[in-house]
Amino acid sequence: MTALAQDIPASRPGRLRLFAVLGGLYLAQAIPSYLIAAALPPIMREAGVSRTAIGYLSLLFLPLVLKFLWAPLVDRIRPFARAHRAGWVILTQLGVIASILALLPLGPTHVGGILGIGLVTALLVSTQDIATDGYAAKYLAPEDRAIGNAIQGGSVAFGVVIGGTLGLVLYHHIGWAGMLLVIAAFSALPLIAAFAMWEAPASPSDRLTRPSIMGFLRRPEIRTVLWIALIYRMSEGLVKAMEGPYLVDAGVPLDRIGYLSGISAATAGLAGSAIAALLVKRCGTAATLGLLGGLRTLCFALFAAHALGVVTGAWPLFGAAGFQTFIRYMEIVALYSLFMTVTSSDQPGTDFTILACAQMVVYLVGSLISGKLADLMGYGALFGLATALSAIAVLATIRLLANVARPQGAAP
Repeated sequence: MTALAQDIPASRPGRLRLFAVLGGLYLAQAIPSYLIAAALPPIMREAGVSRTAIGYLSLLFLPLVLKFLWAPLVDRIRPFARAHRAGWVILTQLGVIASILALLPLGPTHVGGILGIGLVTALLVSTQDIATDGYAAKYLAPEDRAIGNAIQGGSVAFGVVIGGTLGLVLYHHIGWAGMLLVIAAFSALPLIAAFAMWEAPASPSDRLTRPSIMGFLRRPEIRTVLWIALIYRMSEGLVKAMEGPYLVDAGVPLDRIGYLSGISAATAGLAGSAIAALLVKRCGTAATLGLLGGLRTLCFALFAAHALGVVTGAWPLFGAAGFQTFIRYMEIVALYSLFMTVTSSDQPGTDFTILACAQMVVYLVGSLISGKLADLMGYGALFGLATALSAIAVLATIRLLANVARPQGAAP
């Protein structure tokens, strides 16, 4: 594959400083995201909210899918004269903290209020993500891209532990208000990373470039990667959206679900992301995505077998849930490293955001219909469908990558 991120910045932040800043920035996004995605669904289910209504929480992924529409504006507009992407991060993170606090008067059964405030939070997090990903794509050296995405995986893991695991445990012990106040306090900490961001001063050439979606679509290599982004994760939303409710319906207590998600996320985010970075470097993207996709398919098949009663007991279910999380973090490292390979330094946030949005599209569709499908045909058939779609996606991805030209001296 021909690398399109050719115009390497003449200067960059220090390597270790960049890694530390990226860790804080990705943590800032992960805490509120997993409060909504990991903690709220089982809390709402325990409070008696229907699976169909819980499935509607997947609407909050909509800004993550549509953020490519305003990504060129984030690449183009500097909120503060000396702080381009840092300015976006600071403004949006302050808004996120306010949104978490706005949930205080509500309870876990107030579906409409949670959806409304959650949508505002998702818009803020999505805009912040454009700025952060653009910063990473612009300033990470080519040889550091896999490491940078592994750092993202580790930061997201800590976000899962704080927003998801800690959220569930806090709710179990001190209730709704206590949980939200503690999570809001943790969300203020990553602001330190925003103030530590180094950015090159604006230059006259910046005013001549106009980031756009058409600039993305003109490049054939990036269109091939766009197809991969659309295909590879098309089965995951069906399983992930119903994983928490299924564990609840299987009789697993909320605090145990929280500990399970926290342990698996910490392992996946730290060890899994590091392993994925090594696999990408040693084996190439195609082999890494093929291996991870095959293992993901096996996890989905185990979920289906458990739901159908072919496999019984809690430990196979815990193993499938934990290993699925492990694989998902590794997939993200491989996919995002591939995405960074084809981003342009003129519009890094726009290019990366379009690809990141694409891989969320089918995930969102699966998540939206997962609750309804579970109600109509049961968990077993739902997880069986996800297994078949996962296998198809792996084969299609490998074929597409085989048609992409190799970069000089690198594996596909």
